[in-house]
Amino acid sequence: MNVVIDASVLIKFYVPEVLSDKASYLLDTVKEGEFSLLAPDLIFSETGNILWKKVRLKELTRSEVDEITDAIILLPVRAESSKSLLPLAVGIAMTYGITVYDAMYVALTRIRETRMITADRKLFEKMAGTDMNKYVSWLGNLRK
Repeated sequence: MNVVIDASVLIKFYVPEVLSDKASYLLDTVKEGEFSLLAPDLIFSETGNILWKKVRLKELTRSEVDEITDAIILLPVRAESSKSLLPLAVGIAMTYGITVYDAMYVALTRIRETRMITADRKLFEKMAGTDMNKYVSWLGNLRK
């Protein structure tokens, strides 16, 4: 089964934060072959930006970021071109009042008829009250 993840989940695979335990469980299920990870290719630049910010805030060292970056590159995630998702993503963003960045993940989820897992509570709550709620799950609700 395929599952779409966003940068808010990916970063928790490698950086201890709230819900990192749930993210670790998800990553374990991927390693066991229960799930395959999908994401728009922008996940890498978004995650890189999160790492950059954590260095600026002195939450991570440059050395830690180098290790995390190497691990992310080896992560078995199938990246889909943002270019092909753009038309649907822009429509989703305008319809539901979310950023095009977030809408890229939702668009991929909708095209692949699967679920997205996010640790972005605001995104989850915004989508929960819409007809798109069947596509977006909050990481905090993941059962071990």
